[in-house]
Amino acid sequence: MNKLIVASTALVLVFSVFVASFVTLRPSADPKGSLDQCYVGVAFCGNTTSEAKLLIDRVKSYTNLFIMQSGPVSHNETATTEVCDYAVAAGLNIIVYFGDLNPRVLIAKDLEWRTAWTIASKERYGSRFLGVFYYDEPGGIWLDTNWTSVGNFSSRFALNSSSTYESAEQMFVGGLQRDGGVIMLKNNSIPIFVSDYALYWFDYLAGYDVVFAQVGWNSSFPQQIALDRGAATMANKSWGAEITWKYDSYPYLDSGSEIYNQMVAAYESGAKYITIFNYPQLPDNPYGVMQDEHFDALKQFWNDAVSHKILHDSITVQAALVLPSDYGWGMRKPDDRIWGFWGPDEKSPSIWDQSNKLLSQYGFSLDIVYDDSNFSLANKYSQVYWWNSPSTQ
Repeated sequence: MNKLIVASTALVLVFSVFVASFVTLRPSADPKGSLDQCYVGVAFCGNTTSEAKLLIDRVKSYTNLFIMQSGPVSHNETATTEVCDYAVAAGLNIIVYFGDLNPRVLIAKDLEWRTAWTIASKERYGSRFLGVFYYDEPGGIWLDTNWTSVGNFSSRFALNSSSTYESAEQMFVGGLQRDGGVIMLKNNSIPIFVSDYALYWFDYLAGYDVVFAQVGWNSSFPQQIALDRGAATMANKSWGAEITWKYDSYPYLDSGSEIYNQMVAAYESGAKYITIFNYPQLPDNPYGVMQDEHFDALKQFWNDAVSHKILHDSITVQAALVLPSDYGWGMRKPDDRIWGFWGPDEKSPSIWDQSNKLLSQYGFSLDIVYDDSNFSLANKYSQVYWWNSPSTQ
């Protein structure tokens, strides 16, 4: 306890000095800083500040969002500040990736500067600092963990034969809610972002303010939108789409024309954030993995959606499919796993058939939500289908 008090006192002192020396860089208002309908940009996943600046210079005239998602840069306070200063000076809004802010696992010096930096950034960057990109793919990683091989490595995170769907949900949601970094961000009213490819509903329950659905990886695009938008709608939060890999090797990303179509579909479906996952940093490409065709697609989308407003948030959600409570099924294939521990059960075939039928019928006009007494379906959807009923209620 004494060590904890000393550490807490030191953290307060460090933060006080940090804030005093943190010169405010509040930008003047302009259309990019006040855009309400959609944030459009790229996720920087390179290794150096020079690579980040090069990418910013390439996209600053046709984006309004820069996600600093570089592991190496996020471990260096000076580099993090340098990149964010440069992005904001270029007229961009920023989201900063920190893989951890948890005092249980992060070494003290990194915890001190990251915590102080994050809080002070609200003043330094003003409304241009949108929040923190915290962890990555929590739902997908949980779903794809081999719990049999992991075993009881932790009493807090262990699924076994006595576990239930409800206890698995409580473990996932509660574990994130008790995370020291999540608590710090919530206490300081800093929005928390994450990118994921499964279990979006439970990401929102755990405390994330914005979840980016990872799209473009040969999954059902309408299904990913339905799951993420449905969760965000019920939680009364925003959602986004991150265009990610189509291939696990070069060229990684889909064609520029297909990525443009994906951005348009996400935008028309109501996504507030649309980004391209620009990873890895290729040795012969100073901009990352994005090629000219991808930058051209991004520029065309910006011009069509923002500059000329040819595109609109035009898709009306007509129906919702309601899944069972606590049912953490991946839904990527008929034999996908439930909470990463159980195989498909007796409900899975019905849900698979019902979801595919409704997605074929409604396309991007369908949301997929969960049966949860904490959230009301009233006045949200004109048609509501239950997983075990072919008719509406």
